[in-house]
Amino acid sequence: MPTQWGTDVSGVRATLVQPTSPSGAPRAALTFDACGGGGGAAFDAELIAGLRSRQAKATLFLNSRWIDANPQLAAELAADPLFVLGNHGTTHVPLSVSGRAAYGIPGTASSQAAADEVWGNHERLTALTGAAPRFFRAGTAHYDEIAAQIVRDLGETPIGFTVNGDGGATFPSASVRHEFGRLEAGGIVLAHMNHPEGGTSPGALDAVDDLRARGFDLVHIDG
Repeated sequence: MPTQWGTDVSGVRATLVQPTSPSGAPRAALTFDACGGGGGAAFDAELIAGLRSRQAKATLFLNSRWIDANPQLAAELAADPLFVLGNHGTTHVPLSVSGRAAYGIPGTASSQAAADEVWGNHERLTALTGAAPRFFRAGTAHYDEIAAQIVRDLGETPIGFTVNGDGGATFPSASVRHEFGRLEAGGIVLAHMNHPEGGTSPGALDAVDDLRARGFDLVHIDG
């Protein structure tokens, strides 16, 4: 039985392998989740356009349900070298071997269910991009340490976060900008790209400008 549970457990990466660039500049990774399902299948076109206009790299964690609702958009994002696509699970649930819940969402109830949650979308993304995804983030970003090891056994790295950038797409833009501003060298910020009605886009794009002014190199998740 697992002994750890949450967003920060053994085996889950929450920082970059290389916190600084060869020039000594601080590095940080922008990550945006697309969760799918009821109320979660929209697309923040303003956010993606703003990242493109700024040439700001980002890792996009797509859930299988979001891909199914937006197949053409998913294909366009997969073809854009500015973005790397990560695995955000098949049904968007916490990754557990004992059914632990987060935010009222029951997690996978066994090791087999955890493996299925990873592998279903692993195959979906492999078919979409032509390459196996390297990184996985569980729905709600909650894991136990056994489930995290299952992700690794399946060839992906479980990813957490250093900074919760938009509070599950609930923060107003000023709060998003402030939270992104808490990034330090090697940090990974988590936000969302499936709620265009929220404050994520304006706050995150202002924060990109702020981070650049502070000398940050914005990179894909490494290692």
